[in-house]
Amino acid sequence: MSMSWISWFDELGQESKDLVGKKCANLGEMTRMGLRVPQGFALSLEAYKDFMSLTGAAEEIKEYLGKANHDFEEIRHFNEASAELRRIVESKDLPPEMKEAIVSHYQELCRRCIVEEVAVSTRSAGAASHPGQYQTYLNVIGESDLREKVIKVWSSTFNPRSLSARKRAGVPLENDPIGVAVLKMVNARSAGVLFTADPNTGDPSRMIIEANWGLGESVVGGEAMPDVYILEKEGLEVIERKLGSKGKYITFKEVGVVEEETPSEKSESLCLSNEEAKEIGRLGKILETHFGVPQDAEWAIDQDLKFPESVILLQTRPEVIAQQKEPVEQVLDLMLGSFGS
Repeated sequence: MSMSWISWFDELGQESKDLVGKKCANLGEMTRMGLRVPQGFALSLEAYKDFMSLTGAAEEIKEYLGKANHDFEEIRHFNEASAELRRIVESKDLPPEMKEAIVSHYQELCRRCIVEEVAVSTRSAGAASHPGQYQTYLNVIGESDLREKVIKVWSSTFNPRSLSARKRAGVPLENDPIGVAVLKMVNARSAGVLFTADPNTGDPSRMIIEANWGLGESVVGGEAMPDVYILEKEGLEVIERKLGSKGKYITFKEVGVVEEETPSEKSESLCLSNEEAKEIGRLGKILETHFGVPQDAEWAIDQDLKFPESVILLQTRPEVIAQQKEPVEQVLDLMLGSFGS
């Protein structure tokens, strides 16, 4: 077995970003810092490369792209290629040694969590940040489901948006290795994002929290109008609260998740207490100080735990301030957003 395929989060840190991707490296760094992070492990970029090579997927993809009778100039070209390339990847099974390594780590995670089959999420982790570009799977349960979803995360590197981005950057379409984070699911009552500086103005004295009921993907993906909390950073006082419509939220199914209409009693209520908002802000200040720049962090409130242990960090990355983007970057964001994932 290649020892470079899998690492536990507590074996990783910021120096590991080229090994497992930035998301996994930061999860490792937060674990080392003693912050509340779900237990889990990371599949490395090397695991992606070996899967593609050992299964023959890389050769099939290269052959398909070599036969293309166009230069990928239209959206339909990316859509057609994406469907075929993802089919190629998802038709493969994990090589035996890799399957054994993933299953053994999952079984150990189950033992650590004292659960027969612990629910996990599988999230992409690139060496460079690509927020929202690759696939995430939530409430993945059991060895078979996990193996399938890991492969699907890898195949999402060939979605139309990603192929377009690689074409624009002048890099080969056939290869974009990523890591995969496998984290214990948080039984989230509420979740969302924290910006440790105002993302619209860059004001470093204010922190912004966006929150919804259930899982945080409705906030991260922009599907819901969230509640907004504005904190004064120095003293962590909540200086403003804005009730969002929160028309939909994402919650658990037996396996996987579903988007549902938010009951009126929830859509008309704020989903965080001031104490929870201040604790999220406190953790955000720790992250900003440690990493040295404003942070864009995802968090969740675990309804199985008591406050403040219930406030869990799911990831962090450097914050992008809207006003710092060049006009051409803003246009490209809009163009990339038109591609399906």
